[in-house]
Amino acid sequence: MHGTTIIGLHRKGKTALCGDGQVSLGDTIIKAKALKIRRIFDDKVIIGFAGATADAFTLFEKFEEKLKSNKGNLKKAAVELAKEWRQDKYLRRLEAMLIAGDKTGILMISGVGDVLEPDDGLIAIGSGGNYALSAARALMRNTNLPEEKIVSEAMKIASEICVYTNDQFTLEVL
Repeated sequence: MHGTTIIGLHRKGKTALCGDGQVSLGDTIIKAKALKIRRIFDDKVIIGFAGATADAFTLFEKFEEKLKSNKGNLKKAAVELAKEWRQDKYLRRLEAMLIAGDKTGILMISGVGDVLEPDDGLIAIGSGGNYALSAARALMRNTNLPEEKIVSEAMKIASEICVYTNDQFTLEVL
C-alpha cells in the first residue's frame, strides 16, 4: 500500500504536522481524504503515520500507553515503544512508521528500533516524504514563514511531484 506523506516541524516550542489524504493500492487510489494525523494524550501530542492503517492504530494506542506510563515524556515513551515494537513477536510484524511531536520536540519512530530526532527540527515519512522534506528545508532557509505554513507549503510541493501524495491535507499544530 502506498499513498502517504507526513511532514513535521518542531521549532521554538511549536510543532506542526501535516499529512496528505491519499490511500493507494498499487496504481489505484482507494481514498482521497484519509486522516493520518491525530491528537493523543489529552491533545498534548500529535502523531502521524505512514504504512498499514490498522497497524498504525495499534501503534497509536501503544504509544499513548507509553506516554501515560512515562508521565508524558515524549522521548522516553518513544524509546519504550520502539523497544517493545522490535521485541514483541506480534508488534514486530506491524508495518508502519510514526512521527510524534509535542511542545518539547518531534521524533520519527520505526519498527526496527529507530527513534530519530532531527537536527533541524524537520522530519518526513512516506512516499512523498523526501520531496516534502526538501521543500521544507528550502523554505526554512529562505523564508520567515511560520511552522504551519512551511509544512503545508512543503506538502503542496510534494503533492505536485509524487503520484502517491495528494493535496487533501490534515494539519495539526501544538
